[in-house]
Amino acid sequence: MSGLASVDEVRADLSEVLRRFRAERLWAFSFGDGGPEAVMLSYDEFEDLGGEHKFAVGDEVVSPEELAGRLGGIVEAVRRGGGVPVVWGVDGEPEAVVMSTAQYRELRGDDQPPAGVVDDPTVRVYASEPLPGSRPLDLDEWAAGDPFTQELLAEIRAEESGSGDDR
Repeated sequence: MSGLASVDEVRADLSEVLRRFRAERLWAFSFGDGGPEAVMLSYDEFEDLGGEHKFAVGDEVVSPEELAGRLGGIVEAVRRGGGVPVVWGVDGEPEAVVMSTAQYRELRGDDQPPAGVVDDPTVRVYASEPLPGSRPLDLDEWAAGDPFTQELLAEIRAEESGSGDDR
């Protein structure tokens, strides 16, 4: 799916969405009619970002066939500013989630987009330049507050100094 898919295009291609999520080749993507309205993401991403703790999704896993029938209503609820994320997959196994763009932004912890910017959190670009007072991170400073990390760092350094003779 290149570009912004419509609700009908996503509805007609749910098996392909799952296939691509399973192959780990498909990132979260926005879709909608006339602009980004909803986001489809893998359940793994939803879980990794703490979705179960941020949203009440219940135990129901909707089948692709049921989602195809409900997708228009889900997006309609999103347009009205409502709706909850819907978990779906095959044989009751959670594989993907559909949610509003605002819910996806909340899931990721993103800021609101600036005024006049289309809210598509799947393609947001963030400034990554260093701040004026930034400096390179010193490894020893980074490890200073964690005894486990200090121990690992000492072991790595010991291995490096000991293995230099074997090369």
